[in-house]
Amino acid sequence: MADGITGVVHLNPEEGEKVRGAAAGLGTDNDLEGYTRPELMQARRSGDVALVHSWELVTAVDGPGTRMTMFMSGCPLRCQYCHNPDTMEMKVGTLERIEDVVKRIKRYKPIFNASGGGLTISGGEPLFQIAFARRVLKEVHDAGIHTTIDTSGYLGARLRDEDLDNIDLVLLDVKSGDEETYKKVTRRELQPTIDFGDRLNAIDKPVWIRFVVVPGLTDGPENVANVAKIVSRWKSNIERIEVLPFHNMGADKWHELGYPYTLEDTKPPKPEDVEEIREVFRKEGFVVY
Repeated sequence: MADGITGVVHLNPEEGEKVRGAAAGLGTDNDLEGYTRPELMQARRSGDVALVHSWELVTAVDGPGTRMTMFMSGCPLRCQYCHNPDTMEMKVGTLERIEDVVKRIKRYKPIFNASGGGLTISGGEPLFQIAFARRVLKEVHDAGIHTTIDTSGYLGARLRDEDLDNIDLVLLDVKSGDEETYKKVTRRELQPTIDFGDRLNAIDKPVWIRFVVVPGLTDGPENVANVAKIVSRWKSNIERIEVLPFHNMGADKWHELGYPYTLEDTKPPKPEDVEEIREVFRKEGFVVY
């Protein structure tokens, strides 16, 4: 699973294609039964196919304008507050061909042009199935469509310099501001996110920071101050910071999957507490939402 290629894929045809919300008309039925297992593995290595969890077509979410968001399966993090835990492992989704995905996205170019929107690749982790994401970003960007990735930055080192040229905006999720809390939240290390943020800053790549406020987990004053300290080093290329209140709407998915949900009794933060945290970033000179 670590390379986004060797994970076991379990597809359940009786469940039908996984399609989200307003994107109910975006799906296609891809017949990949002609692939032998070795051929399928090679196709995933080359980025010819990938496991796509779902799609959304929304406005004012996941970047500017009307966005087509493609949610990829697979993620190396195990965030306690993840609202799409079914994207963590390579088990749920639809196998999609690169040419079908690119064609589908290009159909919406008039809408993107009218609204200032474009494509966002999210997940899961968009860089988990890196070969496919790399090819989609290039083809879509070459077609004149605005491109965004929504990433934790943990796999940022996988992106080549030329890949970054094909990304117009990075939504960078900073899960926590200190190593201990970050590991508690994600089971992974903080440093790769910092290294990726430094790299984006060095090339002046536009970034939106996202920070989720989870009572009793990420909302401690010291942790918030540490997040503010980290992002302040990238002030020149950060366009905005989104401080997002935790919600437990993904709890049912955790239960369905049989995963232990550690935030069962955690309530969403009070609006005034979220606003107080936003003020911490405003005092550092950021545009904050």
